Amino acid sequence: MTTLLIHNAHTIATLNDAGDELQNASIWVKDNLIEAIGPAADLPQTADRVIDARHHVVIPGMVNTHHHMSQSLTRAIPAVQNAELFGWLRGLYPIWAGLQPEMIYTSTQTAMAELLLSGCTSSSDHLYIYPNGVRLDDSIEAAREIGMRFVASRGSMSVGQSKGGLPPDHVVENEDAILKDTQRLIERYHSAEHGAMTQVAVAPCSPFSVSRDLMKLSAQMARHYGVRLHTHLAENDHDIAYTQEKFNCTPTQYAQDLGWLGHDVWHAHCVKLDDEGISLFAATRTGVAHCPCSNMRLASGIAPIRKMIDAGVPLGLGVDGSASNDAAHMLNEARQAMLLARLRKSLQAPSVNAQGHTEFGCDTAPTEMTARDALRLATRAGAEVLGRHDIGQLSLGFCADIAMFDLRNLSFAGGAVHDAIGSLMLCASAPAAYTVVNGRVVVSQGQLTTVDAGPLIERHNHMAKRLALL
Repeated sequence: MTTLLIHNAHTIATLNDAGDELQNASIWVKDNLIEAIGPAADLPQTADRVIDARHHVVIPGMVNTHHHMSQSLTRAIPAVQNAELFGWLRGLYPIWAGLQPEMIYTSTQTAMAELLLSGCTSSSDHLYIYPNGVRLDDSIEAAREIGMRFVASRGSMSVGQSKGGLPPDHVVENEDAILKDTQRLIERYHSAEHGAMTQVAVAPCSPFSVSRDLMKLSAQMARHYGVRLHTHLAENDHDIAYTQEKFNCTPTQYAQDLGWLGHDVWHAHCVKLDDEGISLFAATRTGVAHCPCSNMRLASGIAPIRKMIDAGVPLGLGVDGSASNDAAHMLNEARQAMLLARLRKSLQAPSVNAQGHTEFGCDTAPTEMTARDALRLATRAGAEVLGRHDIGQLSLGFCADIAMFDLRNLSFAGGAVHDAIGSLMLCASAPAAYTVVNGRVVVSQGQLTTVDAGPLIERHNHMAKRLALL
């Protein structure tokens, strides 16, 4: 048995059912679970490791619900810096065709290092291109070494340009091979246990890159094994137009027809989800990964997340691919989600009263998204989207996934003295001082403890240059 004491924290945001926010409180961890949380004086004063948290705000480890980690190798590629989604993909498919197994391993660790340093403890990843012997195993091994909780999504593309799809023919796979490999990965790596560190999801890429048959068979396989389903949906206007032209329906209607609605499904983006779609998602408890930075980067639009949340759609946050963001800082993603939601409200027409006069109002603050709303999206809500009921909050029996931020950081000056939790979202996004995953300290005093960041960055940069020249 090993123990960890996070001692006498300035503020703890538990994100529990009561929404408790504790001052001068501690968290006591045994092995990988939270054993006690409460006033510092009432908890044990010693442990195998004690972290002095007097100047820190403590939150649940954040949960990233959508990513393409290999894309960290193609950040800021000049040819696609100003492209929208389809043009961006067409420009990058030929580059990604050169991916090698060691590139997947290294880029996964680079992306995960960035997430861990931002206070993110759990992440999904959607790898959907498998050239040159690349396997999802490469990502899973990288996650195990660096110490991140991981949902490895076995993505796929099977419909190339010659069959009306978006990707070039040489980067798509045979559908029988896709299903066989997906089954192998589930049987080898997926765990449904409390505190599972590795899970596998079934994740055909998108309506414009896979067939109806693959979507249906993927759903059947996932439900046979009790694993989750993931894909992209309703990302931008071109995505909507493609679905309408090819399938004569909306993306939500297409998903419904294929069996891709339900509590075990989450879709990325949904920027253009209409009212009917929102109602169906809410009724079926179908989840959404909201990716505000990527949606802005690719000019896809502003997702109606307040409307989704109010309707009852499970909604979490995703940093999306590092070539469409081009970052993986979960705290910043939560801040951006809050700000973008407020912008969406400001773009709505002012109300008109019964006399036909415009009411400009005198509200002192936007109500579309509060700082605490955004923090919930980044933590507890994201865990729910991934079907996890053992992470996302700081409560007894939950996994010890914890992020700590030093309030003495310059970005919090003048803010934390008023509201330590609110300052996380409203002030400039700070790095995590400590990140704990499953009871293991993987970031200590702002430095990774599981891998050496310097050599990792050097290898990653070398591979990025090599990939771009292939």
